[in-house]
Amino acid sequence: MRQRHAVDCQKDAVSPVGAKTDKPPEYERMKDLKKREQTAIEAVARRFSATWEHGINPPEAYLMVAGKRVPVEITTFKRRGTGQGNAAMPRLRFDKVATRFIERLQATVGKTVPDGMMVLLTITAPIRLPSKTAASLEDKIQTLLGRGSPGRDEKDTIHGNRVRIRLLRDESARAPRMIGFVHNSDSDPLLLLNMTRELLESTVSEAGRATRLEGDRWLVVISDEGISCLEAYRYIYSQFRMATDFKKILIVFADGRVAMLAG
Repeated sequence: MRQRHAVDCQKDAVSPVGAKTDKPPEYERMKDLKKREQTAIEAVARRFSATWEHGINPPEAYLMVAGKRVPVEITTFKRRGTGQGNAAMPRLRFDKVATRFIERLQATVGKTVPDGMMVLLTITAPIRLPSKTAASLEDKIQTLLGRGSPGRDEKDTIHGNRVRIRLLRDESARAPRMIGFVHNSDSDPLLLLNMTRELLESTVSEAGRATRLEGDRWLVVISDEGISCLEAYRYIYSQFRMATDFKKILIVFADGRVAMLAG
């Protein structure tokens, strides 16, 4: 039987080479959790007053919640520096002008983005001359798409608005063609773009692995960011509009706090 854990996990004694053991055959295939993964699953277990045990990869672990044994996939967001030191955490704008601006671009640009490609766009608020700015961005994005392959982020100032555009390769047919962000001028646009990329990569890749498992599954993602990024993560995920096989998706932040992303 696998050993269960409440908060702490004791390491199994190491048997001499060639020595017989009474551990079950599947023990050899049990996932050896890294320290960060173990810390994360412990935090989730505390959040749900649950116990946990090592899994067989996949999943990385199992949670015992309300008498149910729930398989849990664990993934870690890759650290991608922004190069701006202590740049402000992202603060998004959802006023009427901002919402209509993004909806227009999604309706026009989204129809022309080729399969396997995604457009990410950030723009500072308040948006000056929104109609003219949107028209200029539509032309600019078409030019970038015409190059045929993603390159460096495109940075520009259009009618007094600072914008940043990134093209991503994405093979998922379910992924959106465009995601746009209107943010305060003191927020870090590069952080928003990196967060989108890492969340897309994690949810899509882990969802693919999860199809091999049966029953309810949870996904735990580990982020180096603080919980102040939760609003941005939730907005990004809402834009994916993709059904997943996970009943719950949770984020464990750098300070150990756990937040629900979906479920």
